[in-house]
Amino acid sequence: MPRHLIKRYMPDPDSIREHKSLRFLGPLLHDPNLWHLNRHSVARAMAAGLFAAFIPVPMQMLLAAFLAVWLRGNLPISVGLVWLTNPITMPPIFYCTYLLGAWLMDVPPRSLPDELTWAWISNELSTLWQPFLLGSVITGLVSATLCFFLTHWLWRLHVAHSWRKRCQQRRQQHEKSQQ
Repeated sequence: MPRHLIKRYMPDPDSIREHKSLRFLGPLLHDPNLWHLNRHSVARAMAAGLFAAFIPVPMQMLLAAFLAVWLRGNLPISVGLVWLTNPITMPPIFYCTYLLGAWLMDVPPRSLPDELTWAWISNELSTLWQPFLLGSVITGLVSATLCFFLTHWLWRLHVAHSWRKRCQQRRQQHEKSQQ
């Protein structure tokens, strides 16, 4: 079951609460939903982590942690999900968000030069940032919303399947005991 696998790799909540650099958060880290693996906290964490992953800001993990605390979602899942945009996946993902933003703003997208230089980036940044930010926010919101509902649906599906399986096993045991 995925819950056991996730629990195995999750950090201990007490060690995080007692960490020197996080003590200032105090009672905020004592909410049980930040550490439990239930349908609601995991769905909120998935939404918070995915939204933060698509927002082009430094320290996305802090944004994901803030959103998880605010939404009362699972903190480790939210922070870990930010690594969807890592140094390898970030360029294609952010280029696609830029294209989406340019399409939404009805602006012709700029093509990348043969050689990407700091001078080109600084000259083009004034025209690139608005479609890029719009595309990132829209992609983050849409993916967070879809993932929130998909997580709820998959969790319910898994619970219903487990329930049917358990009932079937009980029926079989009851039939064996009757014989």
